[in-house]
Amino acid sequence: MSAQGEPLVPSTGGSLETPSGKDAAYENFPVGSFLLPAHARPHVAAFYRFARAIDDIADNPDLAPEDKVARLDQFAQGLTGENGDDPGLETARRMRRSLSETSITPQHCLDLIDAFKQDAVKGRYEDWDDLMHYCIRSAAPVGRYLIDLHGGSTNGYGPSDALCNALQVINHLQDCQDDYRTLNRVYLPGDWMAEAGAAVEDLNRPVLTPALRQVIDRCLAGTGTLLLEARALPGGVVSRRLAMESAAILQIAERLTALLRDRDPLARRVALGKTGYLWCCVVGVGRELLGLGRQ
Repeated sequence: MSAQGEPLVPSTGGSLETPSGKDAAYENFPVGSFLLPAHARPHVAAFYRFARAIDDIADNPDLAPEDKVARLDQFAQGLTGENGDDPGLETARRMRRSLSETSITPQHCLDLIDAFKQDAVKGRYEDWDDLMHYCIRSAAPVGRYLIDLHGGSTNGYGPSDALCNALQVINHLQDCQDDYRTLNRVYLPGDWMAEAGAAVEDLNRPVLTPALRQVIDRCLAGTGTLLLEARALPGGVVSRRLAMESAAILQIAERLTALLRDRDPLARRVALGKTGYLWCCVVGVGRELLGLGRQ
């Protein structure tokens, strides 16, 4: 209940979602692109819509933490069928139908919900391992879902986890100022901040301090290590189309990492323009078709 005694979540018939207006164009990876087989695209769209809906709840600055958690719990219930009649849970029900049709475990979706519930109540990370423990639930389930949907991988989930975790860190660095100003969240490892002499308040400055630049560079070094592991991903997935998609995403991640090394994310959000995005896709797919990225 709220402080005024009102329900934390809408009653049956109301929407639990709080759309942010973000869409696939905001992401650092192609969502349901033409590279994927046609039969998989509706399921990928359902998964993205589900993930976007719960992420928007966790990132809504106008909701109290307990309200966010309550809404996310209801999404979990809708996903598992425990609260399947609530019209406010149509997105969860669509995801449940998709999972049933594809025989994919709901655990990937439940892991996302768990991570976003953490976002509702936690705004600081002690060290890199603490951050990776979050990423393995907030990002890795996306790749795991896609691997399951496309027939698996001979390398298991490892390279996919590495790529998804790297993309998550990249996104955190792109949005580090906005996350701090809007949600009071800092995804930079606290021990690295302390060692560099950086303060979270530095994220409110117009440009990076030398100390904060040092922390971001350490995060980029960790991201680089993840991307080295991720290079095995295209060569291991069963689906050649997913291999091409993975190669394109890997190229995007490597390019964004290079840009973040050279640019200041406080001065301006570091992102690929349409031309740069397309070029990365062309290069990544070309490398996969030629077998140049396979290990």
